[in-house]
Amino acid sequence: MSERGNGVVGVGEFGLIDRVTARLSYGPTVLLGPGDDAAVVVAADARVVASTDVLVEGRHFRRDWSAAQDIGHRAAAANLADVAAMGARTTALLVALCMPPELPPGWAEELADGLAGEAAIVGASVVGGDMSASPTLTIAVTALGDLGGRAPVTRAGARPGDIVALAGRTGYAAAGLTVLSRGFRTPRLLVEAYRRPEVPYRAGPAAAEVGATAMIDVSDGLLADLGHVAQASGVAVDVRRDAFEVPRQMRDAAQALGVDPYTWLLTGGDDHALAATFPPTATLPTGWQPIGEVTAGAGVTVDRRQWEGPVGWDHFR
Repeated sequence: MSERGNGVVGVGEFGLIDRVTARLSYGPTVLLGPGDDAAVVVAADARVVASTDVLVEGRHFRRDWSAAQDIGHRAAAANLADVAAMGARTTALLVALCMPPELPPGWAEELADGLAGEAAIVGASVVGGDMSASPTLTIAVTALGDLGGRAPVTRAGARPGDIVALAGRTGYAAAGLTVLSRGFRTPRLLVEAYRRPEVPYRAGPAAAEVGATAMIDVSDGLLADLGHVAQASGVAVDVRRDAFEVPRQMRDAAQALGVDPYTWLLTGGDDHALAATFPPTATLPTGWQPIGEVTAGAGVTVDRRQWEGPVGWDHFR
């Protein structure tokens, strides 16, 4: 019988672990990688930033829409972006993989390639994890990060008068998801954005270095995530619609599908842009674009008006 027919049950848990870990490499922050009861990672700052995200098949990804390597990139990106949003840099990832026994071993290996490839963008390594049989394919990733001596940038520091700025793009992944959901595979720009986000990881530490007062990873939608900043900081946030350029491919897709493109731009998640607030006298680092301002009050508005409809993703809605 072929390996594909046997699935992972044909190579066994430890055989698959050996095949996956053989594909990994480790940076200088890793003192001990996979193979023992736990990994050992350098924590030069004496503080460790930690974040966990989980991806469930059918809820967060579909194997008929994305290759295993793309899903690995997405799973890593969700965690790397969270660490960057604290003003830190990821040093290590831990991955738990629960999978159906009939899953081809090669799929898990390609997933590992994607995880390691995305981690390498920031100089991080996959240092360990766990595997289990499960009827539902589930990927849980934990990221560990280093603040480099800086204070963490939380959601709670925004003040009236601050500039609201964005690094990275929003709406592309949401548009790609809509396109795929309607049975199409183009425009390629949007579909590929859904499959594999392009995250401005270095923009997080750069924002911290110039005194960003609050910061967040835009994973659930810009308005929803800025709402978390507004609530944590006890302020209001206003976003300017004219700060966003609608790319031609998105405009054409929106017209063909009967969607307002600003719904994607303002409420779509999974691009993992970073949103932050800065003092009005701050010089924004390269890659950061002003999109609004912080005012007294509560909540998030667009052009001083309440946004009608959902503001972002809610797992239980």
